[in-house]
Amino acid sequence: MLERRLVTGWHLAEFNIGILRHDWEDPRIAEFRDNLDRVFAVAERSPGYVWHMAEAEMDAAQTDPGGPLGGNPRTASTLSVWRDLPSLEHFVWQTVHRRFYDRRAEWFDAAGQGLRLVMWWVPEGHRPGIAEAAAKLQHLAITGESDAAFGWTHARARWGASG
Repeated sequence: MLERRLVTGWHLAEFNIGILRHDWEDPRIAEFRDNLDRVFAVAERSPGYVWHMAEAEMDAAQTDPGGPLGGNPRTASTLSVWRDLPSLEHFVWQTVHRRFYDRRAEWFDAAGQGLRLVMWWVPEGHRPGIAEAAAKLQHLAITGESDAAFGWTHARARWGASG
């Protein structure tokens, strides 16, 4: 059933989240912060890109103390939708995004943060919200990878992405 989702009727949602080592205004994360627009612009021009949550909406969700992301002012996250797994994979590993991904330890402290990425299939036209994304991340953390919520390992095994 899910194999058909790659062809018609379904798109791939992706949510990633991390906590910065330093405040957003700190010069030690300036290179990361100052290149976000550049990386998003590359995503928007990438084949298979569909949508990502706008910066203002994401900022509000990240800093809402009563929201599902906890309100930590050092939170950095993205929520996007892609036509299919190969499209997302190309953007992540074959564009300028990879250079920043490879340097993530400079800006993020992975210790104690738990899972930081989840993907899931959504009907074409659906734009997931933060509550849905947080629920999928929690589902993945509790039940492990499945067709309902997964990371790169499951995606590659299940749908043959090349990574």
